[in-house]
Amino acid sequence: MFQQPNMFDSNVLDVSHKMSSDSDLVGRKTNDDDYETKSVTETTMEAPSGDDQDPDQRPKRKRYHRHTQRQIQELESFFKECPHPDDKQRKELSRELGLEPLQVKFWFQNKRTQMKAQHERHENSILKAENEKLRAENSRYKDALSNASCPNCGGPAALGEMSFDEQHLRIENARLREEIDRISGIAAKYVGKPVTSFSHFSSHHLPSRSLEDLGVGSNFVSQSGTIGEMYSVSNSDLIRSLPMPSEADKPMIVELAVAAMEELTRLAQAGDPLWVISNDHSSGTHQVLNEEEYLRTFPRGLGPKPLGLRSEASRESAVVIMNHINLVEILMDVNQWSRVFCGIVSRAMTLEVLSTGVAGNYNGALQVMSAEFQVPSPLVPTRENYFVRYCKQHADGTWAVVDVSLDNIRPTALSKSRRRPSGCLIQELPNGYSKVTWIEHVEVDDRNTHNIYRPLVNSGLAFGAKRWVATLDRQCERIASSMACNIPAGDLCVITSSEGRKSMMKLAERMVMSFCAGVGASTAHAWTTLSATGNDDVRVMTRKSMDDPGRPPGIVLSAATSFWLPVPPNRVFNFLRDENSRSEWDILSNGGMVQEMAHIANGRDPGNFVSLLRVNSANSSQSNMVILQESCTDATGSYVIYAPVDIVAMNTVLGGGDPDYVALLPSGFAILPAGSSLNNNGGGGGGPILDVGSGGSLLTVAFQILVDSVPTAKLSLGSVATVNSLIKCTVERIKAALI
Repeated sequence: MFQQPNMFDSNVLDVSHKMSSDSDLVGRKTNDDDYETKSVTETTMEAPSGDDQDPDQRPKRKRYHRHTQRQIQELESFFKECPHPDDKQRKELSRELGLEPLQVKFWFQNKRTQMKAQHERHENSILKAENEKLRAENSRYKDALSNASCPNCGGPAALGEMSFDEQHLRIENARLREEIDRISGIAAKYVGKPVTSFSHFSSHHLPSRSLEDLGVGSNFVSQSGTIGEMYSVSNSDLIRSLPMPSEADKPMIVELAVAAMEELTRLAQAGDPLWVISNDHSSGTHQVLNEEEYLRTFPRGLGPKPLGLRSEASRESAVVIMNHINLVEILMDVNQWSRVFCGIVSRAMTLEVLSTGVAGNYNGALQVMSAEFQVPSPLVPTRENYFVRYCKQHADGTWAVVDVSLDNIRPTALSKSRRRPSGCLIQELPNGYSKVTWIEHVEVDDRNTHNIYRPLVNSGLAFGAKRWVATLDRQCERIASSMACNIPAGDLCVITSSEGRKSMMKLAERMVMSFCAGVGASTAHAWTTLSATGNDDVRVMTRKSMDDPGRPPGIVLSAATSFWLPVPPNRVFNFLRDENSRSEWDILSNGGMVQEMAHIANGRDPGNFVSLLRVNSANSSQSNMVILQESCTDATGSYVIYAPVDIVAMNTVLGGGDPDYVALLPSGFAILPAGSSLNNNGGGGGGPILDVGSGGSLLTVAFQILVDSVPTAKLSLGSVATVNSLIKCTVERIKAALI
């Protein structure tokens, strides 16, 4: 009803705007004189206008004294120095300016109120402008996606047919949503209503590009007609559709975890007839679960096995060179767990931590997780699980970590794989060693596994406890090697510098992780099969690399193929890792001799090491490049992974510099022992397989090639043909040398 004028005009006196009416002033006569001199706004705020009041009833105007220009200037000047004067300062000001202390007090109160109001109005206008900008930008992105047209036919484009820019739009849209949510709480205070978040775009359709659009002609036949793109998803995309546990679920989750811990402990300590020995010619003996005895011993558990799922359970023990505290930390920290087991865990994420443990450690820690498990080949489907992980220290000092699926509590789409109580018991041993007993017990639908990998998967070795323990043992040796200080300098190639060793091994670790993340059948990948004239299938996909210091910018084409070799795995491994035989299969070395420049052993097995290689070739155009290579092997599989590295960058790493900014595009080989019951080729080439168990190998060859340094470039026919030819020639050379 009333509009308050500016209380700090140079010609206006101060007043407390909290005063209510003239009647209050009359009733408080003792304060009238003080308030009379404060502001002319009292009359404006308290008295009705002349138009609204009878002339005879108008109150007499009070007489006010305005602050002088000097008083205002002195008050303003003092306010700049001290906006909150104390009683002593106010009294001193009142004496100097001829004002009452109460007048000075109210002047400063009102001045602070005015400054606050001005600041809020300014902040409000900025927030409004930012909000509108974000809203308009987001709407533009939504319109661009909804109105996109197919470049071939002109019709509406499905999300899966979008170009590389679609991924950028998703990332930008996610950033905008986060920004809107961040400011919505602040903006609501001034705008009057909260900012509404925009709806999410579905993340389940992987973008791909048509072969015609890419320029791929009739020389290649794709099963789907498109070349898939490696969709650079964050871990949040893995669990976007997973149900988060509600408060009502949490007591049931705790009860399930406690029961799973009891079952795991009993399974780890039990013997015959619950566990039986299985013999496999390709990888020795291992323990498997007697399913009938298990159902009699644990009649409750997760309930009956779902229709269409196959049971798979195994147990393995080993002594590893790591103390129990560090082992528990690796298992309970999802980032460390994913890094140590990067060959098995393709993606993982902690969804919610229900308990962090007690007494400063992980005893009693409980967390809901999701993970995707893989075999290093695009021919074996991954296994996705939604589960709870529980850690406990038993009375005897033994630690246990158990996983169990939550599908019974909150059913999900990840129903093709279910984890019954699985995990490990860790027993402390002297001198920093630990004994680990690992149990893997899953129910899975693996009918989509390729024929040549089916015996390996059915045997339980592909995802079983033996592979987990062998990987852990090898990684513990690698970690211990990276921390070694006293390195003998007998070999000129051995790196003795502690800083140089750590930097080089950290770079090699990132190379291995990158290779493992890109070679499997993860749901983040969109492999496209290129079939030529009856040869082995080659699968390809593209990735747009930009703003990543660890990868060169541009269009990266990945290609992979898997096939069977009638050769023992250790022979294949030794052939591929040896620099003296590299010229027999490495086309890019141009027939030049390969020399080892540096060497770091990282395990008991002589095949476990990181090396730096240089190609000596007069025809080579890569004189400014060296090859970083890591080879590693255990009873369940082997890897030979390598990447060209710039010499200048490598010298920095060897000097102990930061390896995170060295660009890598790893390629290499994954070698697995073939299963023991395969009786036909299954598409791998090489004729009938009579006795795979006597020494056959499953070899996956994977290359990553930077086909264009411009991220927005089109993929050409020549690029696809070159990579396809490269991988096929490499396969033929390997077969010719080994068979």
